[in-house]
Amino acid sequence: MDSFIRVTGARLHNLRNVSLSLPKNKLVVLTGLSGSGKSTLAFDTLHREGQRQYLESLGMVTGFVSRPAVDSITGLSPSISVDQHHTNRSPRSTVGTVTEVFTYLRLLWSRIGVRPCPDCGKDIPPSYAEDAEGDEEAEAEQRPCPHCGTPVPELVMGSFSFNKPAGACPACTGLGEVIRPDIRRLVEGGKPVAQGAVKGWNTKYTEWSLPVLRAAAGHYGFTFDADTPVDELGDIPRDLLLHGVESPEFRRHFPDTEPPATVSGGRFEGVATALLRRYNDRADDPEYRERAEQQGLLKQPCGECGGTRLRPESRAVTVHGHTIVEAARLPLTDLGTWLAGLRERSGGDEWLLVEPVVADLEERVRRLVDVGVGYLTLGQATPSLSAGETQRLRLAALLGSGLTGVLYVLDEPTIGLHPSDTERLVRVLRGLRDLGNTVLVIEHDLEVLRAADWVVDVGPGAGRDGGRIVAQGTPAEVARTEGSTTGAYLSGRLPAPASRGRADADEALVIHGARAHNLKNVTARIPLGRLVTVTGPSGSGKSTLILGVLGRAARRHFHGAGEQPGEHDGIDGWENLSKAVLIDQEPIGRVPRSNAATYSDVFTPVRETYAAHSKGALTPGHFSFNVPGGRCERCEGAGLLTVRMHFLPAVEVRCPTCKGRRFRPEVLAVRYEGHDIAELLAATVDEALTVFAGVPVIASRLQRMVDVGLGYLPLGQPATTLSGGEAQRLNLAKELGRRATGRTLYLLDEPTTGLHAADTARLLSVLQRLVDAGHSVVTIEHNLDVIHASDWLVELGPQGGSSGGQLMSQGAPGVRMAE
Repeated sequence: MDSFIRVTGARLHNLRNVSLSLPKNKLVVLTGLSGSGKSTLAFDTLHREGQRQYLESLGMVTGFVSRPAVDSITGLSPSISVDQHHTNRSPRSTVGTVTEVFTYLRLLWSRIGVRPCPDCGKDIPPSYAEDAEGDEEAEAEQRPCPHCGTPVPELVMGSFSFNKPAGACPACTGLGEVIRPDIRRLVEGGKPVAQGAVKGWNTKYTEWSLPVLRAAAGHYGFTFDADTPVDELGDIPRDLLLHGVESPEFRRHFPDTEPPATVSGGRFEGVATALLRRYNDRADDPEYRERAEQQGLLKQPCGECGGTRLRPESRAVTVHGHTIVEAARLPLTDLGTWLAGLRERSGGDEWLLVEPVVADLEERVRRLVDVGVGYLTLGQATPSLSAGETQRLRLAALLGSGLTGVLYVLDEPTIGLHPSDTERLVRVLRGLRDLGNTVLVIEHDLEVLRAADWVVDVGPGAGRDGGRIVAQGTPAEVARTEGSTTGAYLSGRLPAPASRGRADADEALVIHGARAHNLKNVTARIPLGRLVTVTGPSGSGKSTLILGVLGRAARRHFHGAGEQPGEHDGIDGWENLSKAVLIDQEPIGRVPRSNAATYSDVFTPVRETYAAHSKGALTPGHFSFNVPGGRCERCEGAGLLTVRMHFLPAVEVRCPTCKGRRFRPEVLAVRYEGHDIAELLAATVDEALTVFAGVPVIASRLQRMVDVGLGYLPLGQPATTLSGGEAQRLNLAKELGRRATGRTLYLLDEPTTGLHAADTARLLSVLQRLVDAGHSVVTIEHNLDVIHASDWLVELGPQGGSSGGQLMSQGAPGVRMAE
């Protein structure tokens, strides 16, 4: 039996006829510069072909899984991938629900929970119901209180689910937050309605609405004066304008009068009510909902449940003194400790009933702690998780599967991990390998590379300069390979970037008494005009301190909004700054039509250049795939058509009219330096820079993208497919193009995510140039190269979650001053 996976002639994307052999049942690391072809080899070739071959062996139709461009792959196993893409953006999804830990907690509370009687107030002991995990949709049976006989519903699992009516808070339906209109942002109080007081109304819509408002006022016997400023309107006309005739706010004035039957008769919906209705109707359109929130909606914790999501009866049930809400708020490490103590606190019969549940819970929590997310709580919403955290949750689930003979493909699982957590993750990966699996990891972390059984270095460069196997073998063999950039870093031939040795600055931002989330009265000093790195274990409070406390305070100082009261005792030093720029890893686009070229503002001068070469026949608008004119109207410039499959998921197919090229033939006939507009969108930033070297306005923007390590990125890559690190660096490149005014504070969230050591060195040179220009750069980082190159370090710890949030040290690298 062959002990290798053998690939022959792989040539997908930038792979250059790659042939290699990967040992089975080993920990194999693929590394190389960003854009060198690692993901293409691992995910688009090996993983896809593994899936296709497995489905084909089951006799299933594999037409929707195309064969990758490769001559042959032998020795493949069924493959499972764990990538960086969020799979669940639902606000109802939490760490507890996706890991099923909260499901087992619900079972535990339904079986042995103690609750007060709603009538006499005495504790009702558990019934030890065996069917507590039964049909969650069924209505719970009633049983009498043993003290007063009042009928109370039996506790079932659904009683503790915020996604079921039996357990969800009725006020927020289990979301933990409510949407409220922000009247100040919806209307300009000092203006009359007739002069544009309603910010979301244009002139035409205002003219259409005024007769409806007057008709409504006439129906109820009062006058609506459209020429009076909104702030000077009485309660009745103001409630009509904001809430409409069917709202409780307005109907309280006329409880015995029925609303008008028609719009022309005065059936006015209300400015705030209409926005809330559209927001709720567009639950599957996150881009619209985000715009609506910016327009005039506020998310606030639910006043009824306090953000706990559950109804009062469910929140009152305890297991050995703890409510399920309190358990869900514990960091996973603390939850594991509490579960371990249940045996001593439980009686004989009770323990016999819950022992299997507790054993399963302990195992699931242990696996989560092992993959480095022990600082998370079960109540944390999954949309708020980083890509690395999401991936590690999935990895923990794989640990419990017990599968053998599988090819696991993972994409940079160390993202967001402190070096102290990396060793634990390596043990997890080796555990998967020791079960009899092949673990293929895309990774840049040198500690993971040194721990691997086999390393493959793809390169030597990115894009068209990559796609070759530069070195492969054991870590020691790769380290000795001449011409391998990875080998040079492994061996120490290429040293890590050094600090510039800048002295401490007199001017500084000083954060006093920060105490948001798990921060414990932290006072931190951030010298200005320096490269400052905030580090510490995962969950220690770094993001809370910099992106939360400092970021919100910056928005408050420079823009007048954003800060939450009580987060700190004050921040000194704002007078030394002119603005602050926060660049995090949030997605930059929610629709596929947004891409790297459009977001970076490169596409506008590109379209103008192509229009100029059409000799006046076409305008820049003809070269846009977002508006009619030059785009293919069959697919509306998408290049793809979505085919509905009734009971199956929709399938995207290439547009038969434009063959996926998005534009009309006359537009594609215009070429610049041998490239039409479709070919240019398929080109990488590096390739486009060569094409437009003679157009300064384009070349300068492309060069900034290259400087931050995005030279490999195709210009037309949809923004929705960018990783968090790529999105952040694209934001940084865009920000670098703005005209510098005064002294700027840059706040960055792990900008080296997804970068090879050589790319990290390039990014560091950009950050150092910002500091040399008099700006201040603060990064949240675990990357040791960035830490070594910093002028000042702030370290939080000692652990994550409730065991973190303390200032461990701050000062220059190597001579940090213990607090």
